[in-house]
Amino acid sequence: MKKIISFLFVAAISSSALFAQDHSTKPNNYFLKYSETPNSLKLLPPPPAESSARFAYDKEQYEWGKSLRNTDRGQMAVSDATLGTNWLNEVFGEAFGYTITPQTAPEICRLIENMRQDAGDLATREAKNHYMRTRPFVYWGEPTATPDHEGFLRTNGSYPSGHTAIGWATALVLAEINPERATEILQRGFEFGQSRVIVGAHYQSDVDMGRVVAAGVVASLHSNKDFEKQLKKAKKEFKRIKKN
Repeated sequence: MKKIISFLFVAAISSSALFAQDHSTKPNNYFLKYSETPNSLKLLPPPPAESSARFAYDKEQYEWGKSLRNTDRGQMAVSDATLGTNWLNEVFGEAFGYTITPQTAPEICRLIENMRQDAGDLATREAKNHYMRTRPFVYWGEPTATPDHEGFLRTNGSYPSGHTAIGWATALVLAEINPERATEILQRGFEFGQSRVIVGAHYQSDVDMGRVVAAGVVASLHSNKDFEKQLKKAKKEFKRIKKN
């Protein structure tokens, strides 16, 4: 079942490339048009050169990640890698302080699901396609902690991390909905990005820049009337949840 979910997630990401040349089109379940998202190629610096101190830090963090794979933290990183049906609650439910499922919080779930690929796909695409940075597990010729994902990752640019962008954008918005738990939510969002280093799917610099892209996406979303309308519904729903 986990392999099926992973395949469906990969297929969804891959199919979104169909919209790459039409900047006026807004794909289904997105708030933004391609042209309305921050241009990651213009926003971000190039990935670190192999001779740079930044790349040395990437290597250090890669080794740090490997050292955690056979721990509870490593298992959490593997779990974070698959954005399955209940991913939002599985990742953020505890930090949020309430169950976040389509049954318990449909408006919050609709908000996050409709914005997640604004961050993970549209806003990262320019830099990913331009640099096509080789993944760390390919560069060092070593396996990841998520072997089922390796086939897709080999053909997809590493910089910046779309997975991290999804997690950090989600954390920023959930923290706005439930500010009393902002620290816990943001901490979990940070850990979600670090999980990409731990499993070996991304360099630390990919993750760091994924957070930058995410912040830009959330800023853009706040100027989108459909997002603001859904955010208002989500906040209203959360007030009802708190009362019960």
